[in-house]
Amino acid sequence: MTDTVQPLIAYPGSFDPFTVGHLDILRRACALFPRLVVLVAADGKAGLLPAERRVELIRRAVTDLENVETRVFHGLLVDEVRRCGASAVVRGIRCAGDYEHEWGMAGVNALLDHQVEFIYLLARPDLAAVSSTLVRDVIRHGGALEKLVPPVIAAALRREFSSD
Repeated sequence: MTDTVQPLIAYPGSFDPFTVGHLDILRRACALFPRLVVLVAADGKAGLLPAERRVELIRRAVTDLENVETRVFHGLLVDEVRRCGASAVVRGIRCAGDYEHEWGMAGVNALLDHQVEFIYLLARPDLAAVSSTLVRDVIRHGGALEKLVPPVIAAALRREFSSD
């Protein structure tokens, strides 16, 4: 009998913050693939929480998912995919705008490394409106987070950003 290494799939994003939509994509990807690594981008458009804090909160939100690891990455996604040994990248698509964005990113990534495959999961219709940008706006205005982010993240964000 030979030992086989199960493929590793990368799930990258800024996750600032990690939403119920992200969690849904991750759970569905876990049902399809044996091992996943959530790659939290240290660079990019984020700005609410430092990358290490995002990693910590995601880890706390997915303790029931034994086949998931979470870590920060810097630089180009295709370089990190090679470094961590992932065989593909999974991404979620909420709307036509996401599709157009992902199409462009996949094209550039294919030019950088044609061996990196991209797999797309469509957001569930009831979660398609949830985005990290929207959640950041809700936080800034003191709105309810319970339907937008996992409970452990909602509690942490309330503590960190309460106006008291």
